[in-house]
Amino acid sequence: MGTEASMQHVVVMRHGDRWDDAEPLWTAGAERPWDPPLTEGGRDRAYCVGRRLRRELGFPIHRAFVSPFLRCAETAAEVVTALCAVDHDDDLRRLAGETLSVDPARVKVSIEYGLCEIFSTKGIRVDRIPKDGEWSFNISELEAMMPAGTVDRTVECVDEKTNQTFAYAGKGVRAVISAFLPDVMVYVVEYCAYSHQQRRISFNSDNKFTAGNFEVVPDDLETGIRFRLTSELKSVE
Repeated sequence: MGTEASMQHVVVMRHGDRWDDAEPLWTAGAERPWDPPLTEGGRDRAYCVGRRLRRELGFPIHRAFVSPFLRCAETAAEVVTALCAVDHDDDLRRLAGETLSVDPARVKVSIEYGLCEIFSTKGIRVDRIPKDGEWSFNISELEAMMPAGTVDRTVECVDEKTNQTFAYAGKGVRAVISAFLPDVMVYVVEYCAYSHQQRRISFNSDNKFTAGNFEVVPDDLETGIRFRLTSELKSVE
């Protein structure tokens, strides 16, 4: 009985440039100071990273899971647009402010509460959390930001053959690297930085499969994550 092997890929990405970092006084009068949008530059960065993923990763992304925070949803909207764009001149059309034509069958998107950092005082500063405890995520509005036809509220299609990406906070990306590479210390996670993990999936003739462990892929791409070996840090001390 022969076996077939394939690789499953997972990309975990930080959101783009957030407005309150560019304009610190914005939070003073904001209705939702804990939920800033992206800057225009943040949108551009997210689109450009999505375009680079489409052209250089070497495999398609099938599914995107997104934190319900606005900055993550706006990041995902740009990344998914780039992944699904079908026009050869999509970059020029986007610069001109035109809506790009997309193939929604390429990537499906789900808003995932499990990626939310509302229980982390390190992720959400105490002085910015809602005083009444109501985070009030409007999922319908967030889903409407995604390219038409890409939203899928089901998860039945997510299986061992599905390559996935996650739009998340920087601490989530840092946690992934630290979990898979315990001998390194991550000291920078830039906006739209991402980590790439993969595992081998083997199928037998009965279509049953065994899955290996995920490993961080040492990509040749510039992913925006900076880290050092802990052994190097100890030698400096």
